Amino acid sequence: MPESCEKRPSSMMPQLDVVKTPIPPCRRLRAFAFDPILSRQLETYEVNLVTIEVPWEDDVDYGPTDSYLEVVDYDPASQAFYAPVNLNEPKLLAQDGLPPSEGNPQFHQQMVYAVARKTIDHFEQALGRRALWSSRHTLVNGIYEEEYVERLRIYPHALREANAYYSSAKKALLFGYFPASSTKYSQDMPGETVFACLSHDIVAHETTHALIDGLHPRFMEPSNMDVLALHEALADVVALFQHFTYPGVLKNQIARTRGNLQDQSFLGELAFQFGQALGQYGALRSAIGDIDPQTKKWTAKLPDPGDILQANEPHDRGAIFVAAVFDAFLTIYKSRIQDLLRLATAGTGILNPGEISSDLVERLAEEAAKTSGHILNICIRALDYCPPVDTDFGDYLRALITADESLVTYDSQNYRLAIIDAFRRRGIYPHDVRNLSVESLLWHEPTEIEQKEFELLFHGPDGLQKLFPRWNRGSDPEKVFLQTRECRRTLHQWFMDPGALAAAEAAHLQMDKLDKNKTDAVYRDKDGLPELEVHSIRPARRIGPGGQTVTELVIEMTQRRRGYYDAEKQRKVESGELAPMEPDFVFRGGCTLLVDLETARVRYCIYKDLSSQNRIERMRKYLQSGSGPSLQATYLGDPGKEFSQFNGEQGLILEPIASLHRLRREEEM
Repeated sequence: MPESCEKRPSSMMPQLDVVKTPIPPCRRLRAFAFDPILSRQLETYEVNLVTIEVPWEDDVDYGPTDSYLEVVDYDPASQAFYAPVNLNEPKLLAQDGLPPSEGNPQFHQQMVYAVARKTIDHFEQALGRRALWSSRHTLVNGIYEEEYVERLRIYPHALREANAYYSSAKKALLFGYFPASSTKYSQDMPGETVFACLSHDIVAHETTHALIDGLHPRFMEPSNMDVLALHEALADVVALFQHFTYPGVLKNQIARTRGNLQDQSFLGELAFQFGQALGQYGALRSAIGDIDPQTKKWTAKLPDPGDILQANEPHDRGAIFVAAVFDAFLTIYKSRIQDLLRLATAGTGILNPGEISSDLVERLAEEAAKTSGHILNICIRALDYCPPVDTDFGDYLRALITADESLVTYDSQNYRLAIIDAFRRRGIYPHDVRNLSVESLLWHEPTEIEQKEFELLFHGPDGLQKLFPRWNRGSDPEKVFLQTRECRRTLHQWFMDPGALAAAEAAHLQMDKLDKNKTDAVYRDKDGLPELEVHSIRPARRIGPGGQTVTELVIEMTQRRRGYYDAEKQRKVESGELAPMEPDFVFRGGCTLLVDLETARVRYCIYKDLSSQNRIERMRKYLQSGSGPSLQATYLGDPGKEFSQFNGEQGLILEPIASLHRLRREEEM
């Protein structure tokens, strides 16, 4: 026997227990890129099948369940649980999960998990920290306390109706299923079951609602016409631009439109099957165009600044916002591909008829992916640059510009100009700015006198470290929650100190003390000091185009004031002529501070003045207008109740997103 074939001694055999297997960077799971209906047509079958890469976790359990999400597949209408999928089963790991299937509940579970997890990953990449869900408030010994929420629950078959929504009370995503309408324009079979959980856009949309609620719970309070519309618009923007992260989809649509993404394409549409199943033509909402109900042909939308004055319904207003963001993307994309088109056309810039080359498709897709990624990151980062309450479209425009300018000083591709112009063409303007230049739209930077007061309050860079939660993408979420809560208590004590009055004024907070025998409309403690809620303290880590890292501390604080529909009653309560009584509504003010961790300087102070008479009058008119009370009553019931998920005095749990989505579906049907 040749020596090479002889049995080697055991001492020469490799020691399997010391061979280290590298941890996979991601888990690959198959899903629909859009809606299941596109997989029934030869021309869209392949483009609709994608493999989503989500961050790897070793301990993904049945459900699936991981450190962020828990999929619970219970169908209340049938009173049945569906068997949970095990994504760690070797055969599934070997084939990137279950194959897409409309009739397999286990694939439904895989689908919602993969898309939701991908959406979370986009937020964490843009913000530079781990995502946390909004806390739950529980009554303990007569006092409401914050309760840590470890996982967001997802119910793929929770509703037997044409609806899907994020429930802040349940900390859950609930998806419905329903029979398709009998319309000849739908590609569904009349009466066939349509599952909202199989729409990539709907899952991403609802997950975004939950992520925004984790950042800004006060964004659920409809204090002006734009608040809930902004919630809907941002959820649509994230769902829309998530399409661009799938290379196969992007290249297919680039080739189909010959690089002109302003033409009709799946990249600019949302929830195609869901819209058709409700009897509509085309997608549920489209960012760039619509199917004409008469001609049944797709036509591009032209910007009209008058539309924003007519749109009262949150989805309709949100669609204008989405169109502005998508228009800014198209402008930048066109600018970036001009040189490619000149090279491909011998300088004319006009493509010859027929298919474009695969090389050109590759390069155009690369530019589209890069541009869409930048726009998506700017939109997510801007959430840290918003006032904590009463945000409108104009505020968010300022947040977009400030967020980008703070990271990218030299805007070589003119992103900021494109965004401003797109919003201008749709009539979206901020309050109280001189003009629409970049400089005018940047948020307020404190004066040197104000900076000195902040430095005294924070005790310099070393003292500021006491407020810095050790919070990054790899942090233990519960430890982050507990540490952040302690940081908020520390900052609250600092601001309540009498020596911090000047710093409070610099932050545009109202901290004047009233004598015990006097009253006004501001909510005050037993000592006569205005109540102050340190709503959030969180770090923001961002990496600029040159590789530089920007780390800031985001601090959000809010205060409350009683509001009355009767302006004369408001005046008397404010002046102390009348004792404070049950308010008709609660008016909030507060500020967001962006603090440089290295210098303890406040880079921006973004505030809503609690004492603003103009703002409380706008809110009063909104609530008493034709759109205000009807929308507010639809979302929240009694107009006299406080606009909040959690009311510290009454313990109300409100569900504006749930009612908003249900109302919209009923109108569409």
